Amino acid sequence: MLLIDRQDAVAVVTLNRPEAMNALSKALRAALRQAILELDADPSVKVVVLTGAGERAFTAGLDLKELSTDPLGMGAANATDPAENPARAVLACSKPIVGAINGVAITGGFEVALACDVLVCSTNARFADTHARVGITPGWGLSQKLSRVIGPYRAKELSLTGNFLSAQQAYDWGLVNRVVEPAELMPAALKLAREMASIEGDMLVTYKAMIDDGYALTMGEGMALEHERSVVHNASVTPEMVEARRAAVQARGRSQ
Repeated sequence: MLLIDRQDAVAVVTLNRPEAMNALSKALRAALRQAILELDADPSVKVVVLTGAGERAFTAGLDLKELSTDPLGMGAANATDPAENPARAVLACSKPIVGAINGVAITGGFEVALACDVLVCSTNARFADTHARVGITPGWGLSQKLSRVIGPYRAKELSLTGNFLSAQQAYDWGLVNRVVEPAELMPAALKLAREMASIEGDMLVTYKAMIDDGYALTMGEGMALEHERSVVHNASVTPEMVEARRAAVQARGRSQ
């Protein structure tokens, strides 16, 4: 149902229900929450890659077949507990999460993708918000986050039609970081994750939080937040620490 593969400082988490387009059943949602909790607490893991099994789907969102047999099942659409709300489970991770989008990311699956920190997708990937067509409103953040990523006009086009967005269009609209051939998806996602993992772990957590927390504020408030946290962090950085890393930074610059 959920696979975890630790590769040095990178952990790959795979939603493993390909026969159901990796739909987010209650059990899978709980397993994802538990896995992220454990990886977040594991000091040997610096970065997480989240993907779906197979090439058809990253995840098709909530398991509608399961919901149809549970009179209380629709409560999951508005759940605030990360064990029920996978977008919150992903957002709660203090470490960077690279979403490797291998196929369709539909509705709730779209919301989980948006919760990742970076998105790499294959040419097979497609995104769709079908909330309006199903007759429910999003409860995992899509109506707010999508418009902040691609702008309100494009967000309204997607959400008020339920149309699919291709991988290339998602890249053109700034939704994903890059698009690669299916066979290159995991190598590209892992390469990016390993580049992040070459940074000191506490720095990754600190910088990710600074970006996320500031993004939720006005520009002025965000600038104040940056100053406040920067003063505290940089007070502990010595010239010797900077010098020790300078040569490695220069060597990296020459090799890129």
